[in-house]
Parts: sequence; C-alpha cells; structure tokens
Amino acid sequence: MNLFDLTGKVALLTGASKGMGYEMALGLAKHGATVVISSRTQDELDAAAAQINEAVGGKRAHGIASNIVHKDSLQALVDKTHEVAGPIDIVVGNAGVNPYYGPITGISDEAYERTMNANVQSNLWLAKMVAPDMEGKGGSMMFTSSIGAFRASDTLGTYGMSKLALIGLVRNLAAELGPKGIRFNAICPGLVKTDFARELWDKPGVEEKYSKAIPLQRLGEPDDFAGLAVFLGSDASKYMTGQALTVCGGSSMWS
Repeated sequence: MNLFDLTGKVALLTGASKGMGYEMALGLAKHGATVVISSRTQDELDAAAAQINEAVGGKRAHGIASNIVHKDSLQALVDKTHEVAGPIDIVVGNAGVNPYYGPITGISDEAYERTMNANVQSNLWLAKMVAPDMEGKGGSMMFTSSIGAFRASDTLGTYGMSKLALIGLVRNLAAELGPKGIRFNAICPGLVKTDFARELWDKPGVEEKYSKAIPLQRLGEPDDFAGLAVFLGSDASKYMTGQALTVCGGSSMWS
C-alpha cells in the first residue's frame, strides 16, 4: 500500500473540473494528496472540489480558475497553488483544445496556433514553472496526449500532430530534468466518453461500432484514468520516465 501512498503530496491538475481530469484528481485525493484543480470556470471548479472533499472526508481539494493559453494566468495558478497548498509534487497537464475538424490543408493559422499553444507550449510553460519545486526532492509530471499521436487523420490531423509534439516534449523534459529527479510521462487515451470528445462518440450507432473494434469491447470511461494518475504520481512508478502510455482498451496495442 505504501507504494501508492500520496499523503503529504500536492498535485496540480489542469482541465480537471470534469471528465478525466476530475477522476484523476479524485483518485489522487483518495490516496492522500492535496489536489488543486483548474479549468476556466470557477463555479464548476467549486462544485468539483466540494465533491472530492465529500468523497475523501476532508478538505483536500481546491479549485483555482486559469486559462492555460495565457502564460500570466498559468503563472498565477502556480503561485496560488503555493499559497493554498504548498510546493507542488505532482502535475497532471490534462487541459487541451481541438478547435478544428477537417484536413490540415484547410486549417487557419489562428486555429493551428491555438492548438499548438494550448496542447504543447502551455505544458512547457507549466513544466518550467513547477520544476523548481521538485528539484532535489523528486516529482512527477504527466501530460495527456492521445492515440491520435500515432496515426494520420484527415479530420483530426492537427490535433494528432500537437499530441505527437507533446510526446516529444515529454521525452526531452525527461532527458533534461531526469538528473534532477523529476519524471515526465505522457498518457495516450483512446476514445473516452467525455464532453470533450462527445462529437466523436455521442451519435446513434457510433459507440457500438467503435466498441466492436476494441479488444475490451467498450469505449473508455473517465474513471479508467484515476489509477494511472495515482501510479504515475507515486513511488510505484519511481523508475519510469519519458514514456507514452496508451490507455485504449487495446485499440492501439502496437503503438
């Protein structure tokens, strides 16, 4: 049990008022961590934090609104986390965007830059801001990529490109900051039943069609990622860094 004990640890999560981010925060809190959850809407964060606190029977969750695409907003999030919880031991960079659906030859410069800024650059900013907290004592950062990083798409190509770039970022950070005891890993979900991916799965017959092509015969659920966050944030994964872990029910088992 001590392998997964996060008592006294502080975790900062982006994109965590609902869906996968919320479930990962809940899992971390249930294993003893104090969690700071972030998204753009304070009301949603307050409700989510209250639910986590009720589930764990104590005040171990705090909600702080932030917009990851603005560097000053992200720095304010880190600073406020220090105020309410202390130095950060675990980062879950789960926030991301997909503003465009279609071939990459048709994407506007604005949509392309927004995708890359939110899905890649913001996570580099966050890593650089939090790394000083972890130097010398160790820490774990995990960022949500996608199985879309491993395949081409005529509709989600730019999103997949950004998630492949995110894996590249994770690997370079793991190489550069590993000597300081900081670990970095990427989480690569398959199709998960979240609001973010609703346009892909919430149509008549689509869920059944996709499920038949998945060895576990179902789409992912947000709570499928709670245990992975605990694993990557704890000493159970203390010798794992620079990896891209696919969590997809087997649909991308060779990636």
